[in-house]
Amino acid sequence: MYRPVATTTTRGGVPTDSGDSVVTLDQVPRWIDSDIRYLYENEDPNSNYADPLSSASGSEGNANDIVSKFPVDHEINSKIYLWRGDPWNLEVDAVVNSTNENLDEVHSSPGLHAAAGPGLAEECATLGGCRTGMAKVTNAYDLPARRVIHTVGPKYAVKYHTAAENALSHCYRSCLELLIENGLQSIAMGCIYTEPKNYPREPAAHVAIRTVRRFLEKQKDKIEAVVFCTTTSSDTEIYKRLLPLYFPRDNHEEEIARLKLPADVGDENGETTIAERKIRIKPLPNSKSSSPRTPQASVDLSVSNVGLSRRSSSYLDAFLDPAFMSLIKDPDQRRREQWEKTAQAQNSWNCFKMLGYGDLGGPPLSAAEEYSLHSRYLAKANSLNLSEIAEMKIVYRGGVDSEGRPVMVVVGAHFLLRCLDLERFILYVVKEFEPLIQKPYSIVYFHSAASLQMQPDLGWMKRLQQILGRKHQRNLHAIYVLHPTYGLKSAIFAMQLFVDSVVWKKVVYLDRLLQLFRYVPREQLTIPDFVFQHDLEVNGGKGLIVDPRTKYVYQRP
Repeated sequence: MYRPVATTTTRGGVPTDSGDSVVTLDQVPRWIDSDIRYLYENEDPNSNYADPLSSASGSEGNANDIVSKFPVDHEINSKIYLWRGDPWNLEVDAVVNSTNENLDEVHSSPGLHAAAGPGLAEECATLGGCRTGMAKVTNAYDLPARRVIHTVGPKYAVKYHTAAENALSHCYRSCLELLIENGLQSIAMGCIYTEPKNYPREPAAHVAIRTVRRFLEKQKDKIEAVVFCTTTSSDTEIYKRLLPLYFPRDNHEEEIARLKLPADVGDENGETTIAERKIRIKPLPNSKSSSPRTPQASVDLSVSNVGLSRRSSSYLDAFLDPAFMSLIKDPDQRRREQWEKTAQAQNSWNCFKMLGYGDLGGPPLSAAEEYSLHSRYLAKANSLNLSEIAEMKIVYRGGVDSEGRPVMVVVGAHFLLRCLDLERFILYVVKEFEPLIQKPYSIVYFHSAASLQMQPDLGWMKRLQQILGRKHQRNLHAIYVLHPTYGLKSAIFAMQLFVDSVVWKKVVYLDRLLQLFRYVPREQLTIPDFVFQHDLEVNGGKGLIVDPRTKYVYQRP
């Protein structure tokens, strides 16, 4: 656990001499009590950081003529702290961890997992990931805080800066909402994803500070402290310069804020609004002249007034494109139709089940559904110990093929249904295939001596195909099948018809080991001994010599 506060404590935004010492809130000065004063009158214009997201309001005109967007509020200011150091050294109710969608340790805030202990990573693995802009809460384990709130910041691109800005704003708001939902009152948050996802520092600080300000304006009675934590001198200087704009402590800072604030400081939640983003309803090109009340110009409805248009839906329906309307079916209705199709497929007579091929019914999954299914299985696979599946050597990584694509090896003779948990095997396959399916790859399947083994049915293969997803389908280059039998070829033909015509048409049948080595070099494969023996029995050793010690195959001169 954490140690008591050392004699060298943190004050005024200076880190402690001992990095793992606990710092309490009364040791960090409040923003309203701080003597930090950024002298805008004497600032160097060249010292300003470029802000690609918003332009300044401009200093032309009298500041008194501009209405203050963030007036002085001493009660809100009393809840703001600025501290130089890692958030997890603070004794607060919650600290914020900036992480990725998988909530893994590698992409988390540096030093957090080391300070919290292994229990934090184990709990994160059970959460099933987190979407960008959202947040999830866990225990804090060895940290002095009570909880850790994990959030996923957005990637930044100038072309999509508005979407990134709003997603980052939602990160901070989600963390504060979780704080209240869990009955907590103090939170320490660092800079959520600046450099790791190419987000410019100053625009990110603008979003963070104004989002917190807007949230406190509505929920200040439920939050006692918000600590902005910085770990670099550049971040510290940015926050010192921007905090007076959104949290002015007196009339002088409020007057300066009127001139220095960006032109767009967002809506009541701190999110950017775009006036051009409206629903535009125009008459159809082939609309009949007899249509009632044909408008002479397009009708512009703001998003907030869409509900009013329902009063005259019969009038608007005359001008809506039927093709467009067909794309916006109610999600609940679409989901209900899918459930009905699934139930109908399950209740109907399934000839494939009668023939022993498994359940091939049910509607096809959309791309989003396949992605969600794959994500759930991958998150569960990463949280489990599947070493007993790995020891069976059914699926393992090879080297690369003749064109440099990575190879996955599958050994059919090791696939014994009697001693294999198929559900855990699927989890292992998803985990092993995940690094490969991100780019083109190949599969080598040894069917040697596997003709008498029990094989999974077509329904199971279809389910595995759906879990692996469309990325596997798209990036798979070929499946090299060694020593195929007539039964296997007929099964693959059935899979081409009923499971996936794209994947299973990439099968390449090979009768001899030497044929396989044309596509995958011998030194790139770990081949079981019985595969060599089976090849000798089937082909009689024609055209090759096998070194009994190294199992290396030579072509007969």
